[in-house]
Amino acid sequence: MEEELKCPVCGSLFREPIILPCSHNVCLPCARTIAVQTPESEQHLPPLLHPRGPAPPAAAAAPGAGAGPGAAAGSAACLDSECAAGGGGDHADKLSLHSETDSGYGSYTPSLKSPNGVRVLPLVPAPPGAAAAPRGAGPASSSLTCPQCHRSASLDQRGLRGFQRNRLLEAIVQRYQQGRAAAAAAAKCQLCDRSPPEPAAVLCEQCEVLYCAACQLRCHPARGPFAKHRLAPPPAHPGAPGGGGDGGGGKGAGGGRKLPTCAEHDLENYSMYCVSCRSPVCYQCLEEGKHSKHDVKALGAMWKQHKAQLSQALNGVSDKAKEAKEFLVQLKNLLQQIQENGLDYEACLVAQCDALVDALTRQKAKLLTKVTKEREHKLKVVWDQINHCTLKLRQSTGLMEYCLEVIKENDPSGFLQISDALIKRVQVSQEQWVKGALEPKVSAEFDLTLDSEPLLQSIHQLDFIQMKLPPVPLLQLEKCCTRNNSVTLAWRMPPLSHNPVEGYILELDDGDGGQFREVYVGKETLCTIDGLHFNSTYNARVKAFNSSGVGPYSKTVILQTSDVAWFTFDPSSAHRDIVLSNDNQTATCNSYDDRVVLGTAAFSKGVHYWELHVDRYDNHPDPAFGIARINVVKDMMLGKDDKAWAMYVDNNRSWFMHCNSHTNRTEGGVSKGATVGVLLDLNKHNLTFYINGQQQGPPAFENIEGVFMPALSLNRNVQVTLHTGLEVPQCVKQTKLPNN
Repeated sequence: MEEELKCPVCGSLFREPIILPCSHNVCLPCARTIAVQTPESEQHLPPLLHPRGPAPPAAAAAPGAGAGPGAAAGSAACLDSECAAGGGGDHADKLSLHSETDSGYGSYTPSLKSPNGVRVLPLVPAPPGAAAAPRGAGPASSSLTCPQCHRSASLDQRGLRGFQRNRLLEAIVQRYQQGRAAAAAAAKCQLCDRSPPEPAAVLCEQCEVLYCAACQLRCHPARGPFAKHRLAPPPAHPGAPGGGGDGGGGKGAGGGRKLPTCAEHDLENYSMYCVSCRSPVCYQCLEEGKHSKHDVKALGAMWKQHKAQLSQALNGVSDKAKEAKEFLVQLKNLLQQIQENGLDYEACLVAQCDALVDALTRQKAKLLTKVTKEREHKLKVVWDQINHCTLKLRQSTGLMEYCLEVIKENDPSGFLQISDALIKRVQVSQEQWVKGALEPKVSAEFDLTLDSEPLLQSIHQLDFIQMKLPPVPLLQLEKCCTRNNSVTLAWRMPPLSHNPVEGYILELDDGDGGQFREVYVGKETLCTIDGLHFNSTYNARVKAFNSSGVGPYSKTVILQTSDVAWFTFDPSSAHRDIVLSNDNQTATCNSYDDRVVLGTAAFSKGVHYWELHVDRYDNHPDPAFGIARINVVKDMMLGKDDKAWAMYVDNNRSWFMHCNSHTNRTEGGVSKGATVGVLLDLNKHNLTFYINGQQQGPPAFENIEGVFMPALSLNRNVQVTLHTGLEVPQCVKQTKLPNN
């Protein structure tokens, strides 16, 4: 509550608070500080930017004025009743500032900054001679700018005494000061080693510790890490006077406190409340007629009414405060969860990196083993080659020495006895040194290359990836809808979901309580499925997936397709000679040959009925009505191929036709204004035709199965209008199967 009891200008508790027209409060001394008086010629300037005249000589200052700016301002503009009685008069409530021409220089007054950050202009006493200005001088206006909402209020001849004194706030501040003083006296230092402890002088809001003056200097100096701590007076506890209740201040609303009197009539107490002026008034104010046309009510009644309104508003604030406390608890729990999850992730990261280091160490040992084996193999091959070459060299050297000794002998017959064999041995020895025998079998280089670049790139790219499955998607029921035999579903991910989603899988059952099947896989969050059964109930669900897998299913939404079909002729699949109008509900043709047009709906289940009204019928043509597959031939009469089942009719009779086979000739034709009804019963798998409400022959076709579309063939002599969304004729409703 303390913040509500501080002046926005000086930052201290209110002293003699007054109520500004904007409903904000300000100390009376501070109001003198921020009030500005300007001549009429300067009223166009903002209140805080009026030029200031030179300061008066020290000799002109009021006796006893302080040296500080506040004291000078207070002595120069003493505006309360006591100063006014001391001879200041009404002029004491007004401030006089010279214009720029009188000041002698063109600078503006520098602004001062209050403890609460509000910039104000210090008051300057009026220069000598200002009070003796002639009556012919231009009038001056005083204004005061609210330091909170910056709205300006003009002062009348009463000056600041024209603002009401907030005596209620003044009483609350007085009780609060008494309670705080009592609590400060009761609070004890928490670090004193004396018994009893010394009274606490300050409270550190960061440490939440009470200190006496000595302990504060010793244990909590204003330097180092404590320099940023905020020291506040000891708080008032609920049991202290003024700390939480009325505090036993001794002066309640009616317990001895002097009742406030009217600001204009000192002897009159407030008895009424002017709703228009939003201020209490006395009986004499009403007698003088100042509020004659205003809405004036009893003071007590308005007091109770406003108390009730304030209590009601406080209930709303209390609810919001309760929600804020719960939210703070949630945030604190979130802090703890973040701390715990951070530690878990740190431990997981360390374990994963240690596992990578261990795997790299094991792989290093394997690679070192391969290098050792390769080195030992090369050494063995070289040593074997050295031993073999040494043996051959020794044998060749011995043979050479023996041959030289034989050559030295002078016995021809003895030489010839062994020369042939000796020559062969020398030749064989020479052939042993074939090409490559004197070349190393292995090289000194190791044919082992370790490609570590991919691993280095992987290490450099090592980063966190989301290994969690995506959360459950939320179906947006307000966007899910059905139209005819198509359904549209929309979904979204829950808020504050950071798990990546690569796509969604939408599943739909068969409309009869069967198994779910995938109908869409992709990144979109809106999907429309066409070609469903009419008058059927479908269940749909969706799930999300990412690189980690597939997440859980959403809740199942139930969608009901239309009982009856609303459709038109389809211009995209019609023959190019077909002409459509009336929002694709009326069809005619540009050719004398029969051309086919299909409907936009497709049926595979249920009972469906639609009608075609003959708007124009000239020269007795043979239009055909019925159903067809999507790939029916469209440049000849309906029913001539195996993709259509139709009834073609002239002005006298009709025939059923399929695969160019004509059956069931029936009397009765069509003319202008006639209506042809088509009944497709896929529960009984038959097709029936009506002309002007009467069944035309027996059921035309039976045992038909598959997907069918409404179809029509006509030429330029006929114009037909389609009517859909019709109820099935009563005779058919009685034979309709249940649950369809």
